[in-house]
Amino acid sequence: MTHTISSSARYLIFRKLQWLCLSCCIIAITGCSDRMPSPIRIGATMSATGAYATQGIAAQNGYLLCEQHVNAEGGVLGREIEFVIYDDESNSQRARELYTQLIVEDDVEAIMGPYGSTLTEAVAPITERYRMVHISPLAATSSIWEQGRHHLFMVLPPAEQFLLGLIDLAEEQGFNRIAVLQEDALFPRAAGAGAIAEVKKRGMEVALERTYNTGTEDFSDFLLELAAANVEVLAMAASTLDDFVKVRQQLDRLGIELKLFGNSGAVSQYHDALGESAEGDLGLSAWEPSLPNPGVDAFVQDYQARFQTQPSFHAAGGYGACQLLITAIERAGTLHSDALRQELLAMDHTTVFSRFKVDQRGYQTANQGAFIQWQNGEKVVVWPKSLATAELKLKPTSTEDN
Repeated sequence: MTHTISSSARYLIFRKLQWLCLSCCIIAITGCSDRMPSPIRIGATMSATGAYATQGIAAQNGYLLCEQHVNAEGGVLGREIEFVIYDDESNSQRARELYTQLIVEDDVEAIMGPYGSTLTEAVAPITERYRMVHISPLAATSSIWEQGRHHLFMVLPPAEQFLLGLIDLAEEQGFNRIAVLQEDALFPRAAGAGAIAEVKKRGMEVALERTYNTGTEDFSDFLLELAAANVEVLAMAASTLDDFVKVRQQLDRLGIELKLFGNSGAVSQYHDALGESAEGDLGLSAWEPSLPNPGVDAFVQDYQARFQTQPSFHAAGGYGACQLLITAIERAGTLHSDALRQELLAMDHTTVFSRFKVDQRGYQTANQGAFIQWQNGEKVVVWPKSLATAELKLKPTSTEDN
């Protein structure tokens, strides 16, 4: 018996076939989206708590803004990037544990450094052991790069040069008697030693030098000795903002006046803590928004919009170090560590943060930083002259006030 299919039945079959084909397409597309390349996971720790939190939070923000910008531009190697960042609590042992976890357990594909020389020295043996390229955004102590390591790269000026601008400004003003105060920690000792060497090299006088224990609260004995020695300039190197603030407050309380007081790390929180007392003080800043680096304006604008605060040089350091890693990946066309290392060794590149060029140790040779002075509540660059936005101003003494 022959069966015939009515036109209406044929239409219903056709519509069902259409829906079946559409369903298959949706399933296929959904399956494809599930197989999209996973993001490149970049591991790091930062000091969100503990003694280094002021600097560490800013640096972490720099990493996160870089992640946002890179992904907005389509990622790298056809993949987005994703930072995996743990709080190392400003603790060396914790940082070692976390970098081991990132590499061995979390299986990240790339590594970025923590904040500062102390933590970088702590984790460098781990990143070296696993042959992971390790760009250090904010470590500067030369000894870290003098141990035969092959995968560690410096972005900051070397620590020994951090107080060079202050010594240069003091010499220009004719001040000769310099005191150096340094914390007994890796970076401050290097910065202090560099300042002492520079003073002696110029034929100036190191009138007083002192190394203090981490956690010191009372600096009055040293400051009274400094006043008795008629010191004109105090150069101070420390790991934390609190120490700079304490010394300035105790100078004021004791009524001790200096021609210049400069420290190894200029951040906006210094003026926030001290107000008018900070006027005229100086500090090393490895970066300022006024520097003529590519992309600075967009970085500052987007940073303020996302984090509701001005970026410090620590934030720009984190961002610029991330830019270096992305540039190395793009140029190498791979995440293989040896290829990235060769690209970084050959690179002469300027980021939002600074010019980057290193020797075969991965040791920075191009970045010299800048010295700022607090004038009318704002940071202005006073050194080097090629980057200066204002002239150095000396604080009037009480005699001059009268």
